[in-house]
Amino acid sequence: MRRIFDRNIHAYVFLLPWLIGFFGLTLGPALASLYLSFTNYDLLQSPDWVGAANYVRIATADPKFAASMKVTFLYVLLSVPLKLAFALLIAMAFNRGIKGLTLYRAIFYLPSLLGSSVAIAVLWRQLFASDGLVNMALWQLFGYEGPSWISNPNYSLYTLVILSIWQFGSPMIIFLAGLRQIPADMYEAAEIDGASKQRQFFRITLPLLTPVIFFNAVIQTIEAFKAFTPAFIISEGTGGPINSTLFYTLYLYQEAFGFFRMGYASALAWVLVVIISLFTAFSFLSARYWVHYDD
Repeated sequence: MRRIFDRNIHAYVFLLPWLIGFFGLTLGPALASLYLSFTNYDLLQSPDWVGAANYVRIATADPKFAASMKVTFLYVLLSVPLKLAFALLIAMAFNRGIKGLTLYRAIFYLPSLLGSSVAIAVLWRQLFASDGLVNMALWQLFGYEGPSWISNPNYSLYTLVILSIWQFGSPMIIFLAGLRQIPADMYEAAEIDGASKQRQFFRITLPLLTPVIFFNAVIQTIEAFKAFTPAFIISEGTGGPINSTLFYTLYLYQEAFGFFRMGYASALAWVLVVIISLFTAFSFLSARYWVHYDD
């Protein structure tokens, strides 16, 4: 045993910084929050054990929990499919061999790096203000007086959905890599057989791209559930108007750092962990019926 340890000592040394970070910054805080989720803790007093009371309150006596879940699920259902569809469309256009592909790819990927930043969220709020550039463009081009995107609860969530779609660069790059892996001779054979472009897409491209679609869908859905910064900045931390942008993570933040109910916020965080875990498990279970891998 000692001989094995001595032989791998260099590997353990290189792993040590990661292990320290994992246990100190990930596993440790996660276990601490799990404990706090069963307590009443407000940072000023020692945690008071309350058992499952926080979870019971979430399930039975918290209307803002239901409101935030509704907003979050609606955001996920709107933003993820539209983002993936747009990313696939652009990837297919790039796959045709456009000149300067490297430059275009970098330009289109840039929003994925900047989209969740505070600066972009502030810019987005200015663009969609009542007197912002979006409404000015609608008036100048179509003579249409745009709505109050930010202050109208019927439109406010859509500004965040549009921001999410704008960050299509990451799934686009992955789609493009997947398209490059599809053998060209399959399309050539289909053309010889007289298959139309539409039929080639549904019979060749889409089935062979299902592993990439699955990966992108899972990653983007998890990211959508965790979205926080745009909603916080655009709603100025309120989740308004009338809770129309109250993302689940924003509500969790309000409970933790607005009302200092750390125990209850920890319970909310673990509910989100369970929801994402259930979604991921369901995704992998359902993948066997529609994702086609090469055997």
